[in-house]
Amino acid sequence: MASGGEGLLTISIGMRVSPEPGAIELLRRYNTALNYVINKILRLNLKKIGEVHSALYRELREWFGLPSRIAIDSYRDALANAKAWIRNPRRGRIPRVRKLSMLLHPGSGYRVKDGYVEIIGGIKLRIIGWDRGYDGYENGEARLVYRGDRMILWISKKIPKPQPHQPRDVIAVDVNERKIVYGDHVINGEKDTEIDEAHRWKKLAEDLQKRYSSTKYLAWRRRKAILNRIRSYHRKARDILEDWARKTSLEIVMMAKKLEYGVAREDLTGLINTLRRIKSKDHRTKLIIIGYARLERWIDWQAEKHRVPLAIVDPRGTSSECPQCGSKDFEEAGYRRLRCPRCGFEADREVIRKLNIRKRALKILGISGGSLTTPTAPQMTDVNPNRWGNQ
Repeated sequence: MASGGEGLLTISIGMRVSPEPGAIELLRRYNTALNYVINKILRLNLKKIGEVHSALYRELREWFGLPSRIAIDSYRDALANAKAWIRNPRRGRIPRVRKLSMLLHPGSGYRVKDGYVEIIGGIKLRIIGWDRGYDGYENGEARLVYRGDRMILWISKKIPKPQPHQPRDVIAVDVNERKIVYGDHVINGEKDTEIDEAHRWKKLAEDLQKRYSSTKYLAWRRRKAILNRIRSYHRKARDILEDWARKTSLEIVMMAKKLEYGVAREDLTGLINTLRRIKSKDHRTKLIIIGYARLERWIDWQAEKHRVPLAIVDPRGTSSECPQCGSKDFEEAGYRRLRCPRCGFEADREVIRKLNIRKRALKILGISGGSLTTPTAPQMTDVNPNRWGNQ
C-alpha cells in the first residue's frame, strides 16, 4: 500500500532474500525487545521519542545486544505500536507483537549492494528476486519480515505520481456478498466474491478445534502441530480475501484507465460498522466485513497509484431509484429483476445499483451525461467473465 505528498507516491517494493540464521536470530531478539519496550512505554507513560531514548536505549544495547541503529528503530517501532493501541477506542489487553518483523533505516540500518542486502551487525542476505522496475528510485525505510520459510524485505520508495486524466465516464462498482458488478451503462462485468472459499477454510479451522477439544481441556492449544495447522487455515482465509480484493481492484482500475474513465464505489462505512455491532457474529459475517473493507482499501489505493479519478457515493437509495427517470416505484419483473412502471426501464437489482452509483458519480466528478438511451434495460456486455470460477 502507499501514501504520498503532493506529486509523490510512496510505495512498498517486496524484495525476497535468503533466510540466514543470523538474521532470524536477530529478528527474534528484536521481537523480544520490541514487546519489552511497548510494555515499558505504557507502564511509564512515555510519550516522546526523547523520553523513550533516555529510558530504554542503554537497556536495548546491553540487555538485548541490538546494534545501535536497530536499537533506535526498535523503540521507534514500539512507540508507534503503543500510540496506536492508546488511540484505539476498542483496545483490549496491552498489545503483543508476535510476527517476526524488524524496522530498518536506510544507510545506517541496511543497504542493497551487489546482489545482497547488508544489515548492520555484519549480516548479509542474498537477494532472490524483486521488481527491477523501481531500481532508479532511492530506497527509504524498510521492514524485514520472516514468516514460514520466506524472508522478505519491504522497501519504501517515493515515485512521481502519474499525470491524471479528465474522465469521460465512470466505471461504477456495486458490491454484495456473492458477487460484484461493475461497468457503465453499456459495459457490465461480474465477478464472484471469495467469501465462500474463505469461509470454507475458516470452517476447516473450526472443525479441527472441535476435534481436539473437550469440555475440560482444549488440546489444540497445547499441541503445536495442530495449533500451527489451525493458524495456517485462518491465514489462508485472510490471504484469499486479500488476493481477491487486490486483483479485482486492479482489474477495475486498469479498465477505467484504459477507457479514460473514473471509478466510483459506494461508501460502505455504515454497512461495515453495522455488521461490526452484531454481537453474535459468525465466521461468514466477519469475512464479509473483511472482504468489503479490503476491497474499498484496494480500490482507493489502485486509483491513487494510477491517478484514476475516484468518486465515493452515498449508498442510500441506489437499489430503489430508477436510474433513468428517478422514480422510486419499482415493481417485480422476475427473479431479482425490477421494472419501472413510469418509464419502462427494466434490469437486475445489481445493475440498477451500479447505474445509480454511476449517475451519482458523474455529478460528483462534474461529467455531463448519465442518462440512459433506451426506456428498457441497456445492452449488457460481459467484458470479463469470472476468471477463477467457483472454487
